[in-house]
Amino acid sequence: MNARTHLVQAKAQRVLGLFLGVCLAVLSLSFVPTNAWAQFDKTAWPAKVDTPKIEVIDLQGKAWSTAELAGKVVVLNFWATWCAPCKDELPTLQTLHDISDAQTVVLTINVREPASRAARYMQSTGMTFPVISDARGDLAKRWGVTVYPTTILIAPNGQARWRVVGDVDWSGPQANAWLADVRQNVSPANAASKPATPKR
Repeated sequence: MNARTHLVQAKAQRVLGLFLGVCLAVLSLSFVPTNAWAQFDKTAWPAKVDTPKIEVIDLQGKAWSTAELAGKVVVLNFWATWCAPCKDELPTLQTLHDISDAQTVVLTINVREPASRAARYMQSTGMTFPVISDARGDLAKRWGVTVYPTTILIAPNGQARWRVVGDVDWSGPQANAWLADVRQNVSPANAASKPATPKR
């Protein structure tokens, strides 16, 4: 081989190496999530669907009712311990519960699990927000919930405003803006929903 052939081969190897490096980088990035949060879908509560009444007792024995919750924004979250996105989301609900004033209530419903399992999970994680047991799934059915987690945002007038399907960072600025919107009792018809975007 002459010097020219060596030079061509050396350049070809560098180009090939660079190409393989870029391919490996792209491939490795495809296996790494771009963020820790999945997609969510936020839609207005259907105008023709009445908001179900809330008449429940949480795991600590406290009664919750629509009348008692009047004047407050309610973050009504449906979850289960077998649901990985739910478990990702719950700590942010705890943060919201901890930092919220008396005008915002985080109320969660554990679906299709024994109350004892939900209570053990709450104890093991140190979370303290109210949990209602829905062991047979009756509450989820009444609220039209089939995917977990699902969160219903209820305005101070007792009307459901938004349904959020998927896990959300409830301690973040986006959720804070949603709650501020609901607090002002903005009707779904006047507030355009934004497309689903990754959290954080």
